[in-house]
Amino acid sequence: MKVAITGASGLIGSALSAALRSDGHHVVPLVRRNPRSADEVQWDPAARRLDPVALADVDGVVHLAGGGIADKRWTEARMREVLESRVDGTTTVAQALVGAQPRPRFLISASAVGWYGDTGDRPVDESESAGAGFLAEVCRRWEAAARPAVDAGVRVTFPRTGLVLSRRGGLMGRLLPLFKLGLGGRLGSGRQYWPWISLADEVSALRFLIASDLSGPVNLTGPEPVTNAEFTETLGSVLGRPTLAAVPGFALKLVIGNFAEEGVLAGQRVIPGVLTKAGFDFAHPNLRGALEAIIAS
Repeated sequence: MKVAITGASGLIGSALSAALRSDGHHVVPLVRRNPRSADEVQWDPAARRLDPVALADVDGVVHLAGGGIADKRWTEARMREVLESRVDGTTTVAQALVGAQPRPRFLISASAVGWYGDTGDRPVDESESAGAGFLAEVCRRWEAAARPAVDAGVRVTFPRTGLVLSRRGGLMGRLLPLFKLGLGGRLGSGRQYWPWISLADEVSALRFLIASDLSGPVNLTGPEPVTNAEFTETLGSVLGRPTLAAVPGFALKLVIGNFAEEGVLAGQRVIPGVLTKAGFDFAHPNLRGALEAIIAS
């Protein structure tokens, strides 16, 4: 199989690329810089440029690219960049797919659990409508941008990913140094749910979606979401470190601005309903097992 991937150099994209190559598949990274090998294809999502000819001989596309949600303070300009990077990138890929001859069979187009807004302690699955807030609006418009591919008959799947756990970066890359020093603790009330998934299961789930006939939204989260307080206690226990520190909500808002409200203090008790029904086998179905595997890696 020949698969084009945007965001192939990121945490998820690089792991997925390696896994697909190890299975004998041909990976075509879509890059914004000048190509460095014959396998790479240049695209410009901001200008909505991607030659459909570049996709004419691929079986499908995994679209993971988008500006970082939490790596910069949420100014108006940054929030606009977060939204536009997702809408422009997805629109570009979808339109190129429609124009490719022959047309690729599938598009796995990234989304996120931010779709659901703050759901409190209420479990939600893929049948839930979009919630309120900036992140929910981003996800709604992000998924809607793939409509040209859907209308053209391409199988389009939206993996709504939770917090991806890996030593290589993301959430764990920030938390591990603090927790190892005994400075870990709950954030805000600690009652907000964190829908997590290990990087290994994230990659396996994406491979599962590539090989399946599933379309529409699919939650990529572990089957046992936990609260921030439970996450904190479990990580501290696995590391053998105390977790007595706590950061009040108002302090988080002062330090990281608007992102604190939706990205840290809000939560989603997201259930992977579609994956479970389809028979996906999680390598790390519970948080302790996932953290132990990550720490030991």
